[in-house]
Formats: sequence, C-alpha cells, structure tokens
Amino acid sequence: MKLHSFETQRLLLRPMTEEDAAFQLELLNSPLWLENIGDRNVRTLEEAKIYIREKVTPQLERLGFSNFTVIRKEDGIKMGTCGLYDREGLEGVDIGFAFLPQYFGKGYAHESASKILEAGKTIFGLTEINAITTRANLASQKLIEKLGLQYIRIISLPNDPEPLLFYQWKKDVTIRNDELIN
Repeated sequence: MKLHSFETQRLLLRPMTEEDAAFQLELLNSPLWLENIGDRNVRTLEEAKIYIREKVTPQLERLGFSNFTVIRKEDGIKMGTCGLYDREGLEGVDIGFAFLPQYFGKGYAHESASKILEAGKTIFGLTEINAITTRANLASQKLIEKLGLQYIRIISLPNDPEPLLFYQWKKDVTIRNDELIN
C-alpha cells in the first residue's frame, strides 16, 4: 500500500513514525491534550514508541491513513498532528487534530485539517467523515464547523463517560438545521 505525505503552503504532513516519539510524548502530555482529549498514560520515550507502534502504525498499514505529523516547512519544527482515525466505538472515520499550545491561533490546524479532509475525500475515497469533540473545547468546535462538518448529535464512546459532540460531512448530502437530532 502506498503511503501518502501531503504539503500545504506552510506545512508538511507525513505519516507518524517511531522517529516522532519524543514529539508525540510532549504532545500527549501537554495540558490541553490532557484536558480536551484525555490521558493516554504515556510517560516515557519508550512508551511513546510503543503507542505509535500499537495505535498508529497498524491503522496506517491497514487503511493507508492514520496520524500525520505536522511539520512547519520554514524550520522543520514538529508542531502538531492531524489525521483520519478508525476509532473504536465510533462508526466511520473521524478527523482529529492536536497542536502544541505555542502554535495555536496561527491557522496551522485549519491548514492541515483542510488538507487531510481533502485527502480523505479525493485520495482515500471517503464519502463520510466525522469529528468529535467535548462541549468545552470551543476552539475545536469552531474549526470543525469551519471545515464544513455539521453538528449532528451528542454521543458517548465506550469506557468514556464524557458526552461528545458528533459532527459529520457526507458526500453530496446537505443536512438542514431542521433535520438535526438534538
């Protein structure tokens, strides 16, 4: 299976590998990751490598997409991740993104997520892409809506008591506000 990398005006997006373990360790333990996404109990470089090997690589090998490391072209700095995920307990594929706090508010998340969303539609042939976020994560909600996904309903994932907002994009389908399930 051919693995894809992507490029935007300012960014490179390439499949995450174990070479990204130090960066992934930092991101997984950043305060906003812990608050908005959850604790993955990854505390060492070796645990980060195992996390990538067991959580990222199998999906990449199976579907051709997973977690992409977002790198700023001008200086090669790893800033965040963006990807398409076949998440346990969620039907279909969802788009997700996370950045270190010093890179917030500069359009990097939108730039990378737009490229990954486009790739999901055109390269990977997805006809439906979902997104989930917490009620408190207003920045993610705003970005998800800016990407063109529409709020559908509140859901819960297995072994996670927190209700999540569920958004969706479907090919050639427009969801009107009066059709939303509350």
